Amino acid sequence: MARKQRPIRSDIAWSMPDRIEVRGKDLPGEILGKLNLGDVAYLQLTGEMPTTEQSQVFNAIVITLVEHGITPSSLAARLTYAGAPESLQAAVAAGLCGLGTVFVGSMEGASRMLYEALEDADANVDLSVIAQRVVQEYRSRGEIIPGLGHPVHKPIDPRTPRLFEIAAENGMSGRYVELMQYIASAAEQASGKQLPVNATGAIGAICCELGFPWKIVRGFGVMARAIGLVGHILEESEQPMAVEIWQRVEDEATAHIRPQA
Repeated sequence: MARKQRPIRSDIAWSMPDRIEVRGKDLPGEILGKLNLGDVAYLQLTGEMPTTEQSQVFNAIVITLVEHGITPSSLAARLTYAGAPESLQAAVAAGLCGLGTVFVGSMEGASRMLYEALEDADANVDLSVIAQRVVQEYRSRGEIIPGLGHPVHKPIDPRTPRLFEIAAENGMSGRYVELMQYIASAAEQASGKQLPVNATGAIGAICCELGFPWKIVRGFGVMARAIGLVGHILEESEQPMAVEIWQRVEDEATAHIRPQA
């Protein structure tokens, strides 16, 4: 029996000789020179133009994720570029491949955690009780709670208060943001360690307030960090450090087996 074919359909964009339409809008006439990059990303994802408030919050999210210094992601991009300078796109891809549960992608985990914690919760539920339950569940499984703590930013991730402030200013600081803060407090009490909400935890909570599915939230880090990695590659082409890093690491890593001069 022949397989029944499903209709092939996309609602994102189409092109003709004299027109390019993106999400129902004429690219040259309604988008170029009128929308910023964050607003176009929001339109691409949702099929709707962001409100002023949604634009402020979403742009803050993606701008936060563009850059964070010489991280494993940017190092991977620089080292790849050093080996294949003819392939800028490969260097960017190498950097993006490291966005996971530890770096950047943890906002997906935070978003999923919050959605699942409140999935069947009553509107009047005590969020502090839910937070304690979440923390106990993660600790019982021996898992790291996504969106908490930072190896550098202590006792506060400086990005977090500002992100929460922008969300509040634009009417998007609801029970997901509140629950994230309760979870941080409960985790600190249970562990005796400083575990502030980090930027990815804040972003995960705010993405829930915006209603984005948790499965796409990591993508915001991917799109934003690609911009930052292009910047690192440009700097690498003008002020190289990758070869020096490689040589220093090789020298130190093999010093115990090298013959001494």
